[in-house]
Amino acid sequence: MTAMSPSFSRTAMRWLEYVAYPIAAGTAFVILSLGIVTWLPAAAAMAYALQRWRVDGDSHCFANVFRGWRLYRRALLLHGIASTLAVGLLAADVVFLLDRREPVAFLLLALQAGILAAFVIYHLALAVVAAQAPSGRVTEWCRDAITFGFGSVNRGTALLSAAIAAPILTVVIPLGPLLLGTSLPVLVALSIYERESR
Repeated sequence: MTAMSPSFSRTAMRWLEYVAYPIAAGTAFVILSLGIVTWLPAAAAMAYALQRWRVDGDSHCFANVFRGWRLYRRALLLHGIASTLAVGLLAADVVFLLDRREPVAFLLLALQAGILAAFVIYHLALAVVAAQAPSGRVTEWCRDAITFGFGSVNRGTALLSAAIAAPILTVVIPLGPLLLGTSLPVLVALSIYERESR
């Protein structure tokens, strides 16, 4: 039996990092999101941990999500509560409109889909922008998230595409949509942010 070359082992381990660390960050995100309204600070904390891994090589993604949680929980909790209520209202609207047969209901459903798309883009951008400046203020993060998410059609489309594609593409991995469905769009958004800020 032949031994593997050291370069192959290093390459294989590096590729495994690109699966293991996002899964670790996604797991911490899921744990922190069990509070229902805590998903937004948890998303910012996950972006913080993944940013530290990407930039500084800090491989403690799971623990860093909890460290980031301490930075974002107070600042983003009210925003998370308001966003959760908005999603609940949007879901109630969709359920009501699905039962209607009038032509205007179809138009209102399309409007709801557009609002949901904008919601996803904004909150993904907010998590990424907050990860770039952990000591910033919520108003600055919100303003920068709007600029980042909606300042370019291509950028907004890329963010939305990542958020839609990640859960679909990871369905073959056990718990993939749950653990990678959130961390992969954040990784894509972090890459886009880094490329745009050069």
